[in-house]
Amino acid sequence: MTPKEKMAIPPQEMPSQDPAERARNMREVALGYTAEMAKTEASRCLGCKNAPCMEGCPVKIHIPEFLAKAAEGDFDGAIAVIRESSLLPAVCGRVCPQEKQCQANCTLGKALKDVNKAVAIGRVERFCADLQRESGKQKPAEVKPATGMKVAVIGSGPAGITVAADVRREGHDVTVFEAFHKPGGVLVYGIPEFRLPKAIVQNEIDGLKAMGVKIETNYVVGRTRRIVDLVEKDGFDAVFIGTGAGLPKFMGIPGENMVGVYSANEYLTRANLMKAYDVEHAHTPAIVSRKVAVLGGGNVAMDAARMALRLGAEEVHLIYRRSEKELPARAEEVHHAKEEGVVFHMLENAVEVLGDENDRVRAIRCIRFELGEPDASGRRSPVEIPGSEFEFDVDTVIVAIGNGSNPLISRTTDGLAVNKRGNIIVDENNKTSVEGIYAGGDIVLGAATVILAMGEGRRAAAAINGYLAEKAQRQGK
Repeated sequence: MTPKEKMAIPPQEMPSQDPAERARNMREVALGYTAEMAKTEASRCLGCKNAPCMEGCPVKIHIPEFLAKAAEGDFDGAIAVIRESSLLPAVCGRVCPQEKQCQANCTLGKALKDVNKAVAIGRVERFCADLQRESGKQKPAEVKPATGMKVAVIGSGPAGITVAADVRREGHDVTVFEAFHKPGGVLVYGIPEFRLPKAIVQNEIDGLKAMGVKIETNYVVGRTRRIVDLVEKDGFDAVFIGTGAGLPKFMGIPGENMVGVYSANEYLTRANLMKAYDVEHAHTPAIVSRKVAVLGGGNVAMDAARMALRLGAEEVHLIYRRSEKELPARAEEVHHAKEEGVVFHMLENAVEVLGDENDRVRAIRCIRFELGEPDASGRRSPVEIPGSEFEFDVDTVIVAIGNGSNPLISRTTDGLAVNKRGNIIVDENNKTSVEGIYAGGDIVLGAATVILAMGEGRRAAAAINGYLAEKAQRQGK
């Protein structure tokens, strides 16, 4: 086909559950492409020789090559290309912000002057990964002969999973230490089932185990064991820190200690990891709400708002102090939230949580804003409108304004440099200030995306493999 013919092919819409039905169940919202849809969407790729889409991909998947194979119906070949660079295609195809990364650079999208008309790279990637998994063709990566070197990976989120696989492939002995009772990090405690089914995450964890990676759960490094103990007492030759950014931030307003105020982290962890929605089988106390206010405008805020509906709330209100144009959440998540009935309140914010005689949430006091001049991020700054305060009746408040870094590891590891936000400082190879210790993902970047964390993990793993090769040479191994 000529470029003109390809440009005439309409984008393939993703089938999804009916909004009214899905808002009350935990099944995946997006249903995925059929084979024919995946072939058609992939055939829209113009096959640019300079591959600008790859520049937007943190792990540098060879996108034109995998799309060309998918367009021919060679889905096995397509997923083989993807897996050369990405260990989590079924995950990334679902949760990565492609519209801000690979698809933002797509020549077709630019020609049509609409990123939503760019090639739906993530949706094709998801189809190929799902097909491989469901057909039973997915096999663990090959592992080189044992080197005698041991690597500790702290945290089993996207960065940790990536490091574990890439380092294990080189023949090193790898143990992953996870603080929770299930591995997967933010993939299991943060992202809801309706966006990322947990069976998909478990499949990737099973793949690691099949490679020979050992996983220790309920193991809090810094408390169960310090990093220095892992090195000096347990004989680990290198350590990767991928503990994420799981320390919730709060507004700092009066009344945040009321019963019925949650951080989005706690709320989602109860529902995702501990399955609070499964009232008959889960031991987690159910979160019963009637009218919920979610404070924030990012993807986590959308997840919390949509989860509240699924936990039985009659009304869910999302409150954000800027306009909808400045919402940092993915457009797709905003669209889905609106379809499901979440009510958006723009240019408003809570200034106080109000409680009843038992210190239970009964309302929030809000103030209205207007937009002023752009701030350092380029977004227009919200400016309070004097005298615009009002009360809003709710019985649950979920604070979703971001997360910080847990200081446990930095406080128990001598010489480990961190910045003023508590993020670990690394060089261009993700090496920390301590010899043999590397870090990546949200603990370095702050709250970021799954694919960015994976990109960090790939870079760190390459550096660790190089470091261990030099160490083995010095030791004569």
